[in-house]
Amino acid sequence: MHNMKVHRILLAVVVAGMWGIHAPVAKAQVGSPGAVVSGPATDAELEGRLRDLAKAHHGKVALYATQLNTGKVLGLDPDAVVQTASVIKLTLLFEAMEQVREGKAHWDDKITLQPGDAVSGSGLLLFLDAPQTLTLKDILTLMVIMSDNTATNLAIDKIGLDEVNARIAWMGLKNTHLYKKVMKPATGPMPPDQPKFGLGKTTPAEMAEVMERIGLCALDSPGRLRAGAAGPISEKDAAICGVAMKMLRNQFYRDTIPRYLEKLDATETGSGTASKTGSLNAVRADVAIVAGKTGPMVLSIFTYENEDTGWTADNEGELTIAKMAKAIVGAWSPAGLDGKTLVPGLGLAPPSPKNGAAASN
Repeated sequence: MHNMKVHRILLAVVVAGMWGIHAPVAKAQVGSPGAVVSGPATDAELEGRLRDLAKAHHGKVALYATQLNTGKVLGLDPDAVVQTASVIKLTLLFEAMEQVREGKAHWDDKITLQPGDAVSGSGLLLFLDAPQTLTLKDILTLMVIMSDNTATNLAIDKIGLDEVNARIAWMGLKNTHLYKKVMKPATGPMPPDQPKFGLGKTTPAEMAEVMERIGLCALDSPGRLRAGAAGPISEKDAAICGVAMKMLRNQFYRDTIPRYLEKLDATETGSGTASKTGSLNAVRADVAIVAGKTGPMVLSIFTYENEDTGWTADNEGELTIAKMAKAIVGAWSPAGLDGKTLVPGLGLAPPSPKNGAAASN
């Protein structure tokens, strides 16, 4: 998956039912529906805590977590196919990064918000008078930090829906798909499962890989990530990934994975989490890079079919995600967080200043 000194050996287990007994298999086998997954240095106490939190939740929970430098892996139903809500916007961000890398798009490309473009839901643009001219970087920043639905649709117009799904297939992800614009009806021929999933579908394990690619700056690397796949990072790629990382570190919605973790971050270098949330009435989800002092972690947690469909800060789905994140990070990085490591490559993929120029504007 990335270039690191510690060889990544992942263990997993496929068992019948939602919970079961652990047995080792290769990472490529991780995540049949209903699986429980564990990695090196299995922590029975942590697994028990996560099982208890999932059982207490009034709804369903699917989770995938990994610590990138140690190879630790833990999951609850990590290949469950779930509604993405706004988490699918990570795939749009990643395709934009690749297009900037290839020179097909530039951060300062002008995009105009026209009368009638605004859609309801989260965001800022629906409150602005139109026309307004922004840059691609502006649009993506709003899409990430405020989950702006109008900005997302403008980004889809610029980057391309088909291009996003082609990139998902290029990554080797089998159960992730962006179907349509936000708060707009589906158009054209649609896969038969679109009505079930709405905006998009994914699995916790697959969306974790999208976030891992962004953190490791694994651009121009088709197929599933594998040990050693992310070589040295060029200056050009590092600049592109730095723009995306800045967006993710400044996520506005912090009541899920970062909720209890920020108290563990004693640094003065900004947040120790870079994340993207997603919310529907019966869905709460968050996918994040957590910069533990013992090494970076990727957490991908989805709660769905939730009985609590409220939109208050104490929504049960949000609290369940926050408690699970606290349990994982507390076990894997008890010393807390270190925001200084939230840089392209996460300190695991070395820079290569001679390979490439600065990112295209």
